Amino acid sequence: MTSPVDGPAPEETPARKRRGFAIDTTPLRNPAYRRLFGGITVTMLGQQMTLVAVPYQVYDLTGSSFMVGVTSIVALVPLVVFGLLGGAIADAMDRRRLMLVTSVGSAAASALLAVQAGLGLDSLAVLWTLTAFVSAFSAVNQPTRSAAIPAIVGAEAVPAANALAMTVRQIGVIAGPLLAGLLIGLGDLFLAYVVDAVGFAVAVLLVRGLPPLPPLGVVGKLRLSAAVRGVGEGFAFLRTQPVLLMTLVVDVIAMLFAWPQAVFPQLSQTTYSDNANSLGWLFAGISIGSLVMGLTSGWVSRVDRQGAVVLGAIAVWGVAIVGFGFAGSLWVAVLCLAVAGAGDMVSAVLRSSMLQLAAPDDMRGRMQGVFIVVVAGGPRLGDLRAGAVASGFGVTAAMVSGGVLIVVAMVVVAVAVPSFWLFRASRAAEATRDT
Repeated sequence: MTSPVDGPAPEETPARKRRGFAIDTTPLRNPAYRRLFGGITVTMLGQQMTLVAVPYQVYDLTGSSFMVGVTSIVALVPLVVFGLLGGAIADAMDRRRLMLVTSVGSAAASALLAVQAGLGLDSLAVLWTLTAFVSAFSAVNQPTRSAAIPAIVGAEAVPAANALAMTVRQIGVIAGPLLAGLLIGLGDLFLAYVVDAVGFAVAVLLVRGLPPLPPLGVVGKLRLSAAVRGVGEGFAFLRTQPVLLMTLVVDVIAMLFAWPQAVFPQLSQTTYSDNANSLGWLFAGISIGSLVMGLTSGWVSRVDRQGAVVLGAIAVWGVAIVGFGFAGSLWVAVLCLAVAGAGDMVSAVLRSSMLQLAAPDDMRGRMQGVFIVVVAGGPRLGDLRAGAVASGFGVTAAMVSGGVLIVVAMVVVAVAVPSFWLFRASRAAEATRDT
């Protein structure tokens, strides 16, 4: 196992063992991780504001939930292409340098979104083009950042580091939509996009202070053909690892059949129109639950039967989305979304840790690239499904049918792939140390 940047992984002290449910902050003792964590923190608010502002603009221009779903597909194409290539590139060049390049690109794309909003262009084509650029830069940045975590903190601290990063992300996902909703209500989309651009500019300064992060055993110049070949090698490796493959499959199922965001603009302007910031509350609902779970995630870092807990957490997500579909008031809807978010948080932390621990260092970028494509791409496909079903049969039908399918699917996975159900983190960490 490689030594973590800036020193070995912190030893497990008696105080740490007694921490119980409180979030494990041990990785923050590592200076390099603090910089990485700071970069996540300063970008999350603006990114989430953009994720609210774009679908709002689309719905405002078209009046169609289906077109909101199509917008997600516009973002999905570059996400898939650059997410896979980005993971391969992250396994073939210094990861610090790659994070710098993509952070600068994200800042520029967000600044252009602010310009189009400030000028009042009202052009769906321009909005879609800039959305595609934002998605492309993010698709390379995220797997690169995730692939760097084990080298920075060490294998034992990976679950805690993931929980910290995902928890602070949820703070942005709560505050971002609420602030975006307020700004949209005041007619100021421009500022929503500006916050995103400024966040990435600050992230560039933080990433510059990281030490070099070259992947192990990589020498020579990066070529596009090598990156494409690397993607193929990554999928070939994944085919031999049923447990890793299932971490992706179960998330696709959860997001495809029950991701609810495409119906939020419609609900905010119809069912819950009596609340001036219902759009913000709906977008924040999932992350309220994720944040609460993140702050009490000490137990998640110590889960050994990770596969079984992942399946249970996704089943909770499905049941909560069924409740959301039947919700008759905004606050019941937000509560159901919060429960769904808590389940998703547990699933995301454990699935990410399973991928990082079970994959060798020279495959981590590619595995995280596929992971990011699934994590970000699944909801976009889910938006298309939810938007289409809601347009034809109503929001309740779209949400309830998807939630039921998810619960059934998790039972099927547990029976059909017992290696996933029986996966133990302790055995994976031991195998990583041996390599």
